[in-house]
Amino acid sequence: MIAVIDIGNTRAKLAVFHQNSLLEQWQCHVIDIPKKVLEIFKKHPNISIWVGSQVSNNEPEIAWLNNHYPTHWFEREQKFPFTNLYQTPETLGLDRMVLASGAVLSYPEQAVLVIDMGTCITFDFVDAERNYHGGAIAPGMQMRYQTMHEKTAKLPLLSPQFSESVFGKTTEQSMHIGVTTAICSEIDSYVDRIQKVYGNFTIILTGGDAVFFAKKLKSAIFANSNFLLESLYHLYLYQISNDQSF
Repeated sequence: MIAVIDIGNTRAKLAVFHQNSLLEQWQCHVIDIPKKVLEIFKKHPNISIWVGSQVSNNEPEIAWLNNHYPTHWFEREQKFPFTNLYQTPETLGLDRMVLASGAVLSYPEQAVLVIDMGTCITFDFVDAERNYHGGAIAPGMQMRYQTMHEKTAKLPLLSPQFSESVFGKTTEQSMHIGVTTAICSEIDSYVDRIQKVYGNFTIILTGGDAVFFAKKLKSAIFANSNFLLESLYHLYLYQISNDQSF
């Protein structure tokens, strides 16, 4: 039994896998990681190792986890299942590398675009020969709503909502259309640009806002909000099978 953890700036996602199946998943604030881990281990005492990625190595919660359980953290220097064509690999986010790995391992010999809809929207493309080409980074949905509110004097802070109208008849409706329609248009346009070069490919939509947008995009996609957690698990198994020393 293997537990995975993805630690962001303020929140962490955790899951337990057994024989390639995701048994359970959780979310918590970073400061609550010790408490949550103890709860998970009490429920699943057969966990053999914690596997994960993090935005910083200096968090006390990471030190606590290292001191209490067998752990493995992914690093750029380790073995990944793709050829990295990024021109500045030292700046490539580890979460994007994990997602690209998940694309290669879950969809072998296929070209795959992974769209992660979180704080930022990231696009990561891997071709059928396992070459990672990079992608794009754009502001996420919550960031757009928050920025309009914080950078103006009168625009309110809204909860996300789709509007079927073409024209906003109120300020709130106009903001909803401006945010959600723009994101859908950006994604559809970027997919079209890649298809002109590479033809058809598999599209994975993941992240916290994936379900919100899944049915609004014109492209055929697989929506999987757990793809990053699954990718952490599969990447660890890949490294084990390829004699990656930890």
